[in-house]
Amino acid sequence: MSNLPLNFAATSLKPELLENLKTIGFEQMTSVQAASLPAILAGQDVIAQGKTGSGKTAAFGLGLLHHLQVKKFRVQSLVLCPTRELADQVAQEIRRLARTIHNIKVLTLCGGSPVGPQIASLEHGAHIIVGTPGRIEDHIRKGRLQLEHLQTLVLDEADRMLEMGFEPALTAIFSSCPQQKQVLLFSATFPTQIATMAKHIMTDPVSVKVDSRHDHASIDQRFYQVNSDMERLSAVEQLLMLEQPESTVIFCSTKVQTQEIAELLNAQGVSCQALHGDLEQRQRDQVLTCFANKSVNVLVATDVAARGLDVDGLDMVINYHLARDPEVHVHRIGRTGRAGSKGIACTLISDKEARKLIKLEQYLSQEIITKPLPTLSNAQASVPRAKMVTLQIDGGKKQKLRPGDILGALTAQKTISADQIGKINVSALATFVAVERSVANQALKLIGNGKLKGRNFKIRKLKL
Repeated sequence: MSNLPLNFAATSLKPELLENLKTIGFEQMTSVQAASLPAILAGQDVIAQGKTGSGKTAAFGLGLLHHLQVKKFRVQSLVLCPTRELADQVAQEIRRLARTIHNIKVLTLCGGSPVGPQIASLEHGAHIIVGTPGRIEDHIRKGRLQLEHLQTLVLDEADRMLEMGFEPALTAIFSSCPQQKQVLLFSATFPTQIATMAKHIMTDPVSVKVDSRHDHASIDQRFYQVNSDMERLSAVEQLLMLEQPESTVIFCSTKVQTQEIAELLNAQGVSCQALHGDLEQRQRDQVLTCFANKSVNVLVATDVAARGLDVDGLDMVINYHLARDPEVHVHRIGRTGRAGSKGIACTLISDKEARKLIKLEQYLSQEIITKPLPTLSNAQASVPRAKMVTLQIDGGKKQKLRPGDILGALTAQKTISADQIGKINVSALATFVAVERSVANQALKLIGNGKLKGRNFKIRKLKL
């Protein structure tokens, strides 16, 4: 790393991009940016392996914006992501990085969203497309999306796209791309499938492998011995009672398992929801909104479903079973203990998982000692309850609602203070606002009986 530029100003980035980076507080590069951006700017193909939060979106986002020809109103860059949530995050970040370059159009095309508006947007053209493989392939196959002017193809979280069964769609997309293009492949793990795919679509790629920005020294990692599946569930309850975390993700191997565990924990009074691939997009969006705004304490998720999940201040991760792949284990626990905060990662292990444990020890180059579960005192014998409640307003951006409108309406009578109001999410047709449980009914009355933008809106507690 000593020979790599650490400041964005030391790169060949366009002046307008550097100017914007200063305004948003980006000066020093992360490891993955310093290792990959010079090669990206030089037009080389790049394979970069880095964890969530390593700064990879800015690395490829700045690269494609640097090469973009604004006056050429054609699709010049395509970014493929495994989930709609990640695609939305990537598109939002690219728009933020492009603020000083006028007239750039970034279009998001994902499954789970209506096709009609996407067709209309495609007819008006775009410079950059961000989307999921299934929907992108569908638009290409039906002649709505042409890629003959494509300069840059980005595969973000390529490992998860293959895990989710997108290989046929990816193959179809690759065959529609020009022979001459830059390919940037970003992946948290690097299984054989990725290496095989890279050989077919890349030319002399520069390989970059960096650690996540997460300092694993800030993660208190614990391994607990369990003897049965019944004991696993009991162990989860005990750990939640003992630590009283505000936000916990429990990682499971299968969709069925996530649903079963969520139902059993809910029956014990835990504010809990499952996140898996069988959820409709609307349900998934609501679950993620409630978890992010602290009105759901516990999320039970598969590894694939949790991709794109980026929650600040995640207190604890519980591995219901030890992951088969050591890299997946490291990726899971890296979701807590971020930005200098402390995090807890608990892994439940039975004797049947001895081989996986040995594999993880070899990967980490350290001996792992399993401990018996800690005992609880009477004072700790209650599960944590979500502090917040999510309210849904039947109006959003289409009705010109903004977060400030909601905040003003709730605090106008001074019976609810601003610090009792959490995150406010305004989507196209609905708004979700988190409020402290103690003032939820009062908030319902204030919005339900009052007016926003001069009109009445229906409001209710969101029930998942």
